[in-house]
Formats: sequence, structure tokens, C-alpha cells
Amino acid sequence: MEIIQGKSFDEERALYGKQHLHLIDCAFTGEADGESAVKECSDVIAENCLCNLRYPFWHVHGLVIRKSDITENGRAALWYSDHIEITDTKMHGIKALRECHDVSVRNCDIISNEFGWFASDFAMEGCKLAGDYTMLHSHNVSARNVTFRGRYILQYMHDCVFEACDITSRDAFWHAQNVTVKNSVLRGEFLGWYSNHLTLDHCRILSSQPLCYCKNLKLVDCEVVDSDLCFENSEIDATIVTSVDSIKNPLSGTIRLPDLDELIRTDPRSKAKIVFDGANA
Repeated sequence: MEIIQGKSFDEERALYGKQHLHLIDCAFTGEADGESAVKECSDVIAENCLCNLRYPFWHVHGLVIRKSDITENGRAALWYSDHIEITDTKMHGIKALRECHDVSVRNCDIISNEFGWFASDFAMEGCKLAGDYTMLHSHNVSARNVTFRGRYILQYMHDCVFEACDITSRDAFWHAQNVTVKNSVLRGEFLGWYSNHLTLDHCRILSSQPLCYCKNLKLVDCEVVDSDLCFENSEIDATIVTSVDSIKNPLSGTIRLPDLDELIRTDPRSKAKIVFDGANA
């Protein structure tokens, strides 16, 4: 493997097409303002590097990034790449990752709108991620101990698992399919609309008008607090361990809970059973 250490690059396509590179303490920055520094490369390790120019890692096959800094100027940093490991790294450029496959991201600080679009086989752990429209249309995603902040995130995803996550968003998980969320906190308006086979297992939900127009919705021993107008027009099987403020026109299934402040039935199609203290409503 070729080792390049302590060098600075600012020209266009500085390392284009290189293979078997180990970059240590390198900087991609400078007056020439060149883009696509590591494009079409393979088997690359970038360690303690600074990426301050656009599009540094496109079409890279086999990429390890450790303890590096991708700045706001390093926009659209990783696109169309695969077999990627990123650890202990700041990713602060917009659209930082898109259409990548076989990705592991651990202990990273990510501030990036439109992060992770159309990604697949994607694992995240111990990260903080802030940005709008995160992970749109991605699949086979696993996230553990990740903090998500931003609007309209995690939409149109399928075959994903989230565990021990803290999620604050408006319109999270819209149109999600075959998604499971375990032992997590979910905050924000209009959670999970139009989802199919969304399972929330031992989660804490704080939302206005959550989980409406869902198919095959399942809640397992969840807390639903400070939440109103829940489950409208949804097919639902739920066990809830807290009192709920209000439920509106659940379509079908059964909702089990200890107490309910208000049940609103204004739609004759609403047939779901509400079961609490052994009684039906």
C-alpha cells in the first residue's frame, strides 16, 4: 500500500484512479479549489485527514475513514461508493453520503441535510446526526444508539431496525415499510403516517397526530405521552402502558391501554377495539 503522509492537495482530481492508498495527516484544501480528489479510487484509507473541497470520495470501492474532518465546504463527500467504514469523524457538508452500499458509520458527528439517500446495507452506531430529509429511500439500515434531529427524516425506508435511538423530527418514518424501532424515544408531529408493517417495541412516543393511515401497525409495551389524535384510519395492534390523551377513528385491530382521556369516533369505518381494565369501548 502506498503511504502519503502530511501532504496537501488542492488541484482537480488530485489522486484520481489511484489504488491501495493510505493517506495520513493529509489535507484537501487550497486556493486551486479543485474537486473530486479521490474519485474512482479503490482500497483507500484516510486517517486524520481534512476534506475542505467538494466531492472528495466518489466512486470509491473499499474506503476507510478514521478520525477525519469533512467540513461544510466538503459537500457531497461520498457518492456512489461501496464497502465503506467511517469512524470518529466529523461529516459537516451537505448531502454527505448518497447511493452508497455496504456502509458502517461509528461514533461520528454528522451535520448534513439530505444525508444517506438511497443507501443500502448501512449500519450506524453511537452517532449524532442532524439534518433534514435524512436517509430518504434507504433500505437494510440498522441504527443503534444514534441521535437523530431534523425534519422529514427516515422516510420511504424499508427493511430497517433502529434500537436505543433518540429521534426528534416532523414527519419521521412516512411511508416506511418493514421497519422496527426498539427501546427508543420518538418525538415530533405526524409520526409514521402511511407506513406499512411499522413496529414500535418498548418505545416512548411524544407526538401530535401520530401513526395515522398506517397498515399493519404494531406497538409493543409502548409509552404514548403528550400525544393526541392518535392512530386515525390505521390498522393497529397495540399494547400501551400509559394513559393516552386522545385516539381518533382507529380503523381496525385492537388497542390495549390502562386509560384514555378521549376517544373520538366520527367515521363509521372506525371499528378498532379499545381495551382497558378488561372492558371494551
